[in-house]
Amino acid sequence: MSNVTKTQGLMRAMRLVESANELPEFIKVAEKQQLSYTQFLLQVMEYEKKRREEKVIEKYLKWANFPIQQTLDSFSLTDQPTIKTKQFNQLKDLGWLDQLYNLILLGPSGVGKTHIAIGLGIKAVQEGYRVTFVTMAEVIQLLKTEEISRKSQIRLKRLRESNLVIIDDLMFIAMDRREANLLFHLINHLYNAASVIITSNKGPSEWGELLGDPAIAAAIMDRLVHRSEVIQLKGDSYRVKHRTSIFEE
Repeated sequence: MSNVTKTQGLMRAMRLVESANELPEFIKVAEKQQLSYTQFLLQVMEYEKKRREEKVIEKYLKWANFPIQQTLDSFSLTDQPTIKTKQFNQLKDLGWLDQLYNLILLGPSGVGKTHIAIGLGIKAVQEGYRVTFVTMAEVIQLLKTEEISRKSQIRLKRLRESNLVIIDDLMFIAMDRREANLLFHLINHLYNAASVIITSNKGPSEWGELLGDPAIAAAIMDRLVHRSEVIQLKGDSYRVKHRTSIFEE
């Protein structure tokens, strides 16, 4: 057994797995560049740290459960002029997340609400925050099955421990009193513990009717709106505007 192989074995035993896998290449580079022992060791340690951070981000991205990878760089302010460049940059800075502010993105279908929410979620994960993305239908189903489903328990545990929770299409469907009560307890748990991004095509004034209980609707809205930025998006559907055709012009 060569010294390189022995060293790789020792590194893996000390959980320096990423560096162990690349050790032969590091040695080649060190010999070619005539690196000192200190420079070589520093290079190995920096690589291990970088790969560990990347793997954490990869894990958090998987846990976030984004339906699609849409970054803020691919969002067109030209198509959504209701958001000014300064406002967009302030959202990207994530200062509101550290202050436990909520974002409520309102507007008709196709104007970019979910794109912005996912983009901010991905940016937050890249900055080291824990994020969970769920649709309204998904979160209600998770809450209703939490007592009997291990999968729901795991998902909700991650959600409740997140720094940012994104609930897409809030109030897209009407709820009965039990479902509304479950949603209230979730929002109440997240209040002052995490930031929440809500996307909805229904204004807060319509929430009471969809929840079937004005008192619960008022309690939910009170906690979401206390520290929040409400952004009303307008315009035509991006999907309709940029639709493609199978026919040539």
